Amino acid sequence: MAAADPLRLPASVRQHVFGNAAQTAHALAAAVGADLNEGLQQRSRASLIVSGGQTPALFQDALSSQALDWSRVSVSLADERWVPADHADSNERLVRRHLLRGAARAAHFIALVDLAAAPGQHLATMERALSAMAQPFDAVVLGMGEDGHTASLFPGAPGTAAALDARRPERIAFVTPVNAPHRRISLTLRALLDARAVRVLIQGQGKRAAIERAAQSEPATHPIAALLHNDKVPVHVYYNP
Repeated sequence: MAAADPLRLPASVRQHVFGNAAQTAHALAAAVGADLNEGLQQRSRASLIVSGGQTPALFQDALSSQALDWSRVSVSLADERWVPADHADSNERLVRRHLLRGAARAAHFIALVDLAAAPGQHLATMERALSAMAQPFDAVVLGMGEDGHTASLFPGAPGTAAALDARRPERIAFVTPVNAPHRRISLTLRALLDARAVRVLIQGQGKRAAIERAAQSEPATHPIAALLHNDKVPVHVYYNP
């Protein structure tokens, strides 16, 4: 299958357009592997933020086989549902199944959810845990919903507006989606932009239309617009129909 036409995105966004999901997954895995290798060459540890959902499974499978010193890599999530780690909707469950296997099992994984902790106390604990990761993050890999949300920054959801304010110091926040199940814990825009590169993985015509709408919109309506229009961090979009 031939690659699709370029997407209508800001000129500053670097596009990587492929003909199928396997090509996209392997190209993204190679790029993230290079990001992490560069981080390991420059400091003692590298840091990676990934997303859950079904779209990134192929990418995470491919990334797990990258030749890295995984024992020096810290991995955490861009967001998580407030559910047990073995729940079918848990992003941690997907990451453990697809990424943290083989040699990549040696990576240090930082979970976002501790159901035994009081929410306020847990936010403080997670702030410390994320601050201890190598900064800036060597790679942040995100997805996007057709409503323009990324991580768990849903348009109009309680908690999203504050989390999108990059002037605020918080790296993590609770968000309660209006039209999606489960309370969420999400990295804030400030945290997502504390990265050497942000890479966004989308597939299908619906996601293409959504990100093109977001490119003409505002973060309050389509939160991913805050990343597409940022002037601080390189943003790469990986897409196939």
